[in-house]
Amino acid sequence: MTNNDVLKKLRVALKLRDDEIVKILELVDFRISKSELGAFFRKEDHPKYMECGDQILRNFLNGLVIHMRGPMPKKNVKSNKKSNE
Repeated sequence: MTNNDVLKKLRVALKLRDDEIVKILELVDFRISKSELGAFFRKEDHPKYMECGDQILRNFLNGLVIHMRGPMPKKNVKSNKKSNE
């Protein structure tokens, strides 16, 4: 199964439109146009077909986590210093 197949299956399973996928990728500061995205969903023998790279799929999955769960809460950094008084 290729990255393109994974992206297509997630798109169908989650009922995502192209503009929603673009917004999900923007959540992780990854910019892509709708036409570039459309090239991943074409058939392999189409002249404008593009392979979906690992970086794009990874960023989509990371953005999808944020989209579904919301952003991670900020951690409170507590000082673990022992006072030597």
